[in-house]
Amino acid sequence: MAMVSPSLLAADFACLGTECRKVLDAGAQWLHFDVMDGCFVPNISFGVPVLAGLRKALPDAFFDVHLMIRDPLAYIEPFAKAGASLITFHLESDSDVGATLAAIKAAGCKAGISIKPATPVSALEPWLDQLDLVLVMSVEPGFGGQSFMPGALDKLSALAQEKRRRGLPFLLEVDGGVDEASGTAAACVNAGAEVLVAGSAVFRAADPAAAVAGLLRL
Repeated sequence: MAMVSPSLLAADFACLGTECRKVLDAGAQWLHFDVMDGCFVPNISFGVPVLAGLRKALPDAFFDVHLMIRDPLAYIEPFAKAGASLITFHLESDSDVGATLAAIKAAGCKAGISIKPATPVSALEPWLDQLDLVLVMSVEPGFGGQSFMPGALDKLSALAQEKRRRGLPFLLEVDGGVDEASGTAAACVNAGAEVLVAGSAVFRAADPAAAVAGLLRL
């Protein structure tokens, strides 16, 4: 059974803590916290103070922090101190990959790497044995509500096969256009995804609890 990590980008920002509690009570295991700097991606989203506030309100939550920023290495410590449980950064960012992974682990967080749709799986191979999570983007990072890109399924399958072949423990996560109604969530799980990031499909559903339950059944 896949885990669900609802993307807070799709939540009602006027009552963000309540929105988080609602999906956690519905069975979501993680909360996906997207950080955008307006440089690596064209949008700007949450920062350190927002995460710190949510951690105070939700001390037991698992915060799945996704850094879509140009220089993630400079922000590992602040986000870790603010309450990140897992920090994922982009392989395509400007920071040194090895140094960034080391900083995440030194800060006491789990470490993940994400790849954009145009980045091949082969680019991840040198780092797979150091990761707790690999995040495959099934849309271009930066905006919610985009349509799922089917090429992500091939990447998930290839990574799942490599994970089995090498006996590696990392989790496979997918983000972008994932929902139950279109069949994309089931296709991702069948391809090997273990964590589903779903924003609009959960927070903008008529019944968010039912949406989470539906994803958990896959």
